[in-house]
Amino acid sequence: MRPVRHPDAPAPGELLGAHYGQCFGCGEEQPHGLHLQARAGEHVSITAEFTVQAAHQGAPGLAHGGVLATALDEALGSLNWLLRTIAVTGRLETDFVRPVPVGTALHLEAEVTAVAGRKIYCTATGRIGGPEGPVAVRADALFIEVKVDHFIDHGREEEIQAAMSDPDQVRRARAFEVNP
Repeated sequence: MRPVRHPDAPAPGELLGAHYGQCFGCGEEQPHGLHLQARAGEHVSITAEFTVQAAHQGAPGLAHGGVLATALDEALGSLNWLLRTIAVTGRLETDFVRPVPVGTALHLEAEVTAVAGRKIYCTATGRIGGPEGPVAVRADALFIEVKVDHFIDHGREEEIQAAMSDPDQVRRARAFEVNP
């Protein structure tokens, strides 16, 4: 089925913000995290950017492939804000096209291509230096819609309690409630 942007989704161009402060991909509280910033795009798409730091390298002076896969996963996961659903990565297939040097800004574009029941299919591309730059990485993914209980049942108690006592985190979670 063709994806449909939720009527209450952030407007095109709006910064989505971190879904959790301790998230390695988007969290502001992670000193060595990616600090990926995603913006809502048209339809069911986002753009995002992050700069590869020294802490993200694998080979000397180059981004670690796992960090690049994490950036793609984070960008793809951000699409769920536009669907107003909670989902987790079920599959992530990544192609590494060219090396990404430390200090490079990686521009990511992601979009939902289809939704079938609880399955959300999406794709992403990472380009060096900007939206017109050469492709460095790309990915196709399958996300599975879950209830918030998934995180309560499988997360560590102290982090769950900290998140539930954080007013910003509670506000973000309520944004996904269908009938608040």
